[in-house]
Amino acid sequence: MRDGGNAGEAARGGVDGGGAGTAGGPDDGSAGEEHADDERWLVVNGRRWRRTDPSLPAGMVERLKSHLGRGRSGVGAAKRRGDDSAVAASRKRVGLAKHGLGERGPRWWEEPEAARLERARQALEELDGLDGAAPEGA
Repeated sequence: MRDGGNAGEAARGGVDGGGAGTAGGPDDGSAGEEHADDERWLVVNGRRWRRTDPSLPAGMVERLKSHLGRGRSGVGAAKRRGDDSAVAASRKRVGLAKHGLGERGPRWWEEPEAARLERARQALEELDGLDGAAPEGA
């Protein structure tokens, strides 16, 4: 499933960094629109979560999800240590990864595919820069 792990977040009661609002909800004016289909939304316990952009190459999604997982793990570890600056840095990683995956920011189905791919490439470049790693070709 290419949903960026949103189901797990919903089961835990939220998302790191508070990005759930971008997915829309029952009162966002979209109830009658066609974009509430299975390809665009994942519904868990009555709450909609935006899915990962299906047009992204599998290798790119894998790398973005790796950053997402490290960011989520980092948030938890930093919270346990009481390190607010590390929490903020980890949440930045989570947000960048989710933007790259299309789960936050502009709705991916409303943008041209080239713009979506460029957003994901830029997110990966910035995420790799957080590690001091040289960007890989994707």
